[in-house]
Formats: sequence, C-alpha cells, structure tokens
Amino acid sequence: MCGIVGIVSSTAVNQQVYDALALLQHRGQDSTGIATCEDTTLHMAKAKGQVREAFRTRDMRGLLGNVGLGHVRYATRGNANRESEAQPFFVNAPYGIILVHNGNLTNTRELTTQLNEDDRRHLNTNSDTELLVNVLAHELQAATTIEKFSPDNVFDAVARLHERVEGSYAAIALIAGHGLLAFRDPFGIRPLILGRRNAGLVGAEWAVASESLVLEAGGYEIVRDVEPGEALFISQDGEMVSRQCAQNPVLIPCSFEYVYLARPDSVMNGISVYEARLRLGDRLADTIAKWATAGDIDVVMPIPDSSRPAALQVARKLGIEYREGFYKNRYVGRTFIMP
Repeated sequence: MCGIVGIVSSTAVNQQVYDALALLQHRGQDSTGIATCEDTTLHMAKAKGQVREAFRTRDMRGLLGNVGLGHVRYATRGNANRESEAQPFFVNAPYGIILVHNGNLTNTRELTTQLNEDDRRHLNTNSDTELLVNVLAHELQAATTIEKFSPDNVFDAVARLHERVEGSYAAIALIAGHGLLAFRDPFGIRPLILGRRNAGLVGAEWAVASESLVLEAGGYEIVRDVEPGEALFISQDGEMVSRQCAQNPVLIPCSFEYVYLARPDSVMNGISVYEARLRLGDRLADTIAKWATAGDIDVVMPIPDSSRPAALQVARKLGIEYREGFYKNRYVGRTFIMP
C-alpha cells in the first residue's frame, strides 16, 4: 500500500503536491518523494520518513514547474530502510520518465529476466516500481515512431504493459516536456480518482490521487474513478484524453482499502469508506447474533482507530453498550504499517 498523487496546474505545483501527500500520509510512512517538470526539465526530491520531516525549504525551492507527482511509501516489497528504493523512479529514455506506483506486481521474477536479457535494461534495486517504469519505458520506446509525440503512442505502450505485467498497480508518470500519464491495472485493485478544477481563462487544472479527500481538500471537483485498465494523459497545458487499454477489464477492488487502508472520509469506486465500514459492522452483528448467547457480551469495544464505525454499528444493532477501552498515542503514526 502507498499513496500517490499527480497534478497539472496553471501555477507552481510543488506546494500543492506536498499538501496532497500530507493528506495521504496514512497510506505510507516509510519514505516519500516529489517530482516536478519545468518545461522539459525534471526535478526530484525523495527521502526516508514522513512528509513533514522529509522536505526542507531548500528541497521545495528546487521543485520547479507546473506539473508534478508525489508518493508516500508503505514498503511491501524491497527494503524499507534503503532510500534508493523510495519513489519516484526515473529513467532517461524515451523522453525522460518519472513514475510513482501503488500496488504489488506478482510476476517480478519473469519481468526481471525479460528486462535484463531481452530489453537490456539495467535494474538497480529490488523495487517492483523500478520494474514497472522500465517496462513502460521499453514499450513506449517501441511504440514511438519518427512522428511527433502522441498520446496514442503512450496508450499503445500501456496496452502492451497490461499484457506483460501481473498484479496490482495504480500508477502516475511524468513524461518530460509532454505531460502526466495515469493508469490502473485491468482489475482496478488499487484506487485512482480523477479531479478537475476551473482555472479561469487558462482553462482546467487536473489532479489524480489515491483517495478522493485529496481532491476535495484541493478544491477539485471529483470527475470519476479511473476505470480498470484505463489510461489518462493530461498535457502540460491541461488537455486530457483517455483510452481503455486492457482487453477484458473488470473491477475487483481490494477489500482491505475499505477495512483499513483508506481514510473514512474518502469515496472509492463510488463507495463511501465510512458507509462501507458501517455495513461491515452490520454483517458482523448478524454473525454475532447468530452464534453468541444473549447476555454473554458486556460491551463492544473498538481497537482504534479504523474499527470505530464497525464497532459503533455492532453496538447499535445488538443493543449492547459501546465503550472505549484501548487508547492510542496519536503521535506514533499508524501501527499496522510500521516497519
């Protein structure tokens, strides 16, 4: 699990990405990174730790440009202690690509062999994100002709990537001098949501993020979820095009997003996370009522913080008192995703 965001703005984007990552901090606290594009020049800063401790004023001043992306990491592959495995990841050809990724690839051994022996691309870490950006780069190079850059070539590359890569991936990539790419695996396992904001005479500003709360806090209108298998390309001047790039896409989202990973005030795939947790409490209450003997349960007590909505619903439905008995130090971060 990680948190990702990408923004195409009419003004400097560095602070906007920073603020978005602070809102996504609950999705990962091992490391963080921001990248921006200034015309054709890419800028990047990444470090171990949480957003507010990782970036200094000097880092932010160097992140120039109106297109940017960012990442907070919860390491499920590779080494959480290696700063080299912090995202984003960069490859210089074609064009210059920087990518962030939320998910887990499952055919990493096969991809590593293909990239080393067939595509002749160098891999420097054990991160599956490095695999993903190299597959994208290779396929974009193969899809690119002598003609000028075209989003169609990008979509062709994503379609080929879907054929090669297995597992879960919601990804955002900066292509230097051209714009922002966002795509989701054919099963839509990890969330990715599109937002739009009116920028007056200069047109539209766009954002894509792991959770809707980021878009709402930034003043974006939520347009829709990125569909399973779909890719979006947003040019540096704010023109957005999209294409379905998978053969047989079907939505099979990760249930743990609703149980724990996401913030309760987010909406994913049209489903409120808070409402989902209430419904889980309903189902749990039904199970308890079926198997437990009346009077055996004294109180319903949540383990803070994610289980509170479900616990409240269990207590309400069974007519049992709700009590707080476990207390969490709010300054320790999220305990489940600690290294």
